[in-house]
Amino acid sequence: MKLEVRIERTSAPKVHPPETDLGFGRHFTDHMLLVDFHDGAWSDARVVPYGPLSLDPAAAVLHYGQAMFEGAKAIRGDDGAVRLFRLQRHCERLAQGAPRLCMPSPDPAMLAHAITELVKVEEAWVPRARNTALYIRPTLIATEPFLGVRPANQYLLYVILSPVGSYYGGDTLKPVRIWVETQQTRAAKGGLGAVKAGANYASSLQAAMRAKKDGYDQVLWLDGAKHEMLEEVGTMNLFLVLGDELVTPALGDTILSGVTRDSIITLAKARGIKVTERPLSLAEIVEAHASGKLKEVFGSGTAAVVSPVSELVTADRRMIVGDGVGPIGQSFYDELTAIQRGARRDEHGWLTAL
Repeated sequence: MKLEVRIERTSAPKVHPPETDLGFGRHFTDHMLLVDFHDGAWSDARVVPYGPLSLDPAAAVLHYGQAMFEGAKAIRGDDGAVRLFRLQRHCERLAQGAPRLCMPSPDPAMLAHAITELVKVEEAWVPRARNTALYIRPTLIATEPFLGVRPANQYLLYVILSPVGSYYGGDTLKPVRIWVETQQTRAAKGGLGAVKAGANYASSLQAAMRAKKDGYDQVLWLDGAKHEMLEEVGTMNLFLVLGDELVTPALGDTILSGVTRDSIITLAKARGIKVTERPLSLAEIVEAHASGKLKEVFGSGTAAVVSPVSELVTADRRMIVGDGVGPIGQSFYDELTAIQRGARRDEHGWLTAL
């Protein structure tokens, strides 16, 4: 399914920010994509000048939290060409998650086509410097005005774009310090943890702010029942190198199925690295650290790609992990970013060229 995308160009283009001072999510391009859903169908796909959304004060998203989003990237390669990384998979994940919030699933092919048209309009906004990208944020919200607890009948799918630099700043990988949260819970079994729902991020904010105040970069979340099993780190999935094995917590309904996570697993298997997806307890990690079996810890996600972990800290224990930036995590970062830039052969069909 493909909707015709109507394009209305801005008459007041913005000044592009310096590529040395992009930060992450601070700047937005000249245009955005809007697609309406009502009467059981998607309609009126349009690229329009970036600006405020008009919402009724009774819009369901404001009262009952029907909101979810995605995050993808367009990268300008060493050859100057722009490529979108795993766009189809990101669109599929949005479509697969929407029913959990009783929202309509956008057809992945429709959404990928519409996003590609938006990026074509904004191609000049894709930065050229290394470690930069154009971040793509599709968002789905309920717009029907009503007060009453039921799924809405009207929705808006919109996409905004943001030129970004390195997620943590700088041109090299920066090791992060992680607080292991043993009191609060990000997601409970049977809940929304496997979906990129706004509610998941709202529930994580208090612990994340407390951790940052204490000098930590992210929070490692444990299971909601007993706070014993590792789940994910804030905005990232988690990988550990235990001996000669690459281990990551098994997916379930409390862990987001990360696209970068899947990419790393695919690349690791192609190298012949033993990859295991299984439950991981905090007790096992403590023991592995004490015995020297824990070689590396790193997170994976669209924004940062790979984030090496230098410390895991609990209320009564501080675990220093290797030298911070380990060779395995660094190698995956180098390989993935080389594929994204077109500097390495895309053997898996992950790139969409404009």
